[in-house]
Amino acid sequence: MSAILSARIRGAGAHAPLDGCTVSFKELLDSWRQSAGTPRTAMSYAVRLTVDDAAQLAALAEMFPGRSAEQLISELLTAALKELAAAMPYVAGRRVISTDEQGDPVYEDIGPTPRFMELARLHRRALEESPPRPPRPPRAARKPRTKKKRRQRRAAR
Repeated sequence: MSAILSARIRGAGAHAPLDGCTVSFKELLDSWRQSAGTPRTAMSYAVRLTVDDAAQLAALAEMFPGRSAEQLISELLTAALKELAAAMPYVAGRRVISTDEQGDPVYEDIGPTPRFMELARLHRRALEESPPRPPRPPRAARKPRTKKKRRQRRAAR
């Protein structure tokens, strides 16, 4: 994450300085268009951050007041997952699947990338097909479980 924090956002055209960073209006509009059109799941994920990560997230939220902490986490996770997929090694298999421009054989990838991509496609399909679930109320708003109810639930299993 420190590489992301130290990176400067640059672009061509008109720039608006933001605390030492420069952002083109075109890049800003493109970013808003992309994030607005991206479908979201009904499922939410609760995570506990390390103190350092939480401090860096708070610093980003202060530097970019138009972004909520949740938006920043989502965008950072998207960037990290893209970088992770790109970093997965290509492992040449034995089967030739095509030829390149010079006529040399291109072998199938038997590394982790094809499996990752296929699993991601399957999970995406399942998430798109599942009906949206209504959000659960916070634990404090729900009725507390009693020992008797816990025993009844265990016995029913």
